[in-house]
Amino acid sequence: MALFIMEDSKTWNRNHQWIEEIELLKSIIVKTDLVETTKWGGIVYTWNNRNIIGIGGFKDYFTIWFFNGVFLPDEKKILVNANEGVTKGLRQWRFTSKKEVNEKLILHYVNQAIENEKNGLSIKPEKKEVKPSDFFLSKLDEDHNLIKKFKAFSPFKQKEFIEYIDSAKQEKTKHDRFEKIKPMLLSNIGLNDKYRK
Repeated sequence: MALFIMEDSKTWNRNHQWIEEIELLKSIIVKTDLVETTKWGGIVYTWNNRNIIGIGGFKDYFTIWFFNGVFLPDEKKILVNANEGVTKGLRQWRFTSKKEVNEKLILHYVNQAIENEKNGLSIKPEKKEVKPSDFFLSKLDEDHNLIKKFKAFSPFKQKEFIEYIDSAKQEKTKHDRFEKIKPMLLSNIGLNDKYRK
């Protein structure tokens, strides 16, 4: 099966460097209860619709990452925090060659991750409240239907729209961006829906 490689800038573009290695990891993970899917342009495995692990290639290594790896005992001290001080739960297991792949140990860690999920061990994302700017509110106020449509979106999708508009530095860019999202709002299409499968 060919690896999923998208053409746009949201691509997980390093998988092609590690095709055999990633196929080897997939051949091991298929022996678990996880379901393979594609998220954020990469290969993610879920249990009960919850993200458990992902696999992918980077410039110097290929990896399995555990979304809540912080809860794994890590007896072999193989997991790393890829972004110390920022990443709370995610941990990576990095490999530089197929010789380093130990099927028994991988299955042990993956099955522990599944058990942790079953037992409710996960870091809940902190909810940051994002308030729309006066500009954004004034544009919504121009059309009562826009306000209604905007409020029908989930808080997460509302936040995406707000950040997209309010991150623009120039007033003209804010106007241009709002004109771009206006038909999306009216058609009940989230800003990043096309990237979600």
